[in-house]
Amino acid sequence: MANRIHPLAAVDPAAEIGEDCEIGPFCVIGPDVTLGPGCRLHSHVVVDGHTRIGAGCTIFPFASVGVQSQDLKFRPGNLTYTEIGEQTLIREHVTIHSGTEDGSSTRVGNHCALLALSHVGHNCEVGDRVILSHGATLGGHVRVEDHCNLGGLSAVHQFTRIGRNAMVAGMARVVQDVAPFTIAEG
Repeated sequence: MANRIHPLAAVDPAAEIGEDCEIGPFCVIGPDVTLGPGCRLHSHVVVDGHTRIGAGCTIFPFASVGVQSQDLKFRPGNLTYTEIGEQTLIREHVTIHSGTEDGSSTRVGNHCALLALSHVGHNCEVGDRVILSHGATLGGHVRVEDHCNLGGLSAVHQFTRIGRNAMVAGMARVVQDVAPFTIAEG
């Protein structure tokens, strides 16, 4: 099927847009972006940097994907990457930053749900079927393994690992690794 790109969207001609994509008004798509087939970007979405988004992803208004890291160690000229898997849902005001060091990346897996106002910091690795509830925040270099659920307003400190099938309670502060198959709160 043909792509549906709103005339008020700014899509760089160098961007690679897969088949059957829908890009709403006021979206901004940078030159080094690849959108897989069947992606839907509602209005006011920004996708920039060297970013690859897999097939069938849906991104809601005011999300920002692949922009420069907020890490103060970032140096202009560093080539960094962002990768989003297939069938991932990115809701309103979500931010996903690219890596910091030259050649590094931030990755989000397949079938994830990043709910409103959640944040994936630079160099994070998020597995498959992960849920970040409203306002959940991952500091830089966090690793979240498959099938995890992070409750609303939870905050995960840099360089922390959340083990497979773990659940982090809403409003929890995570400052050390969470073992697989456990519930963390506090």
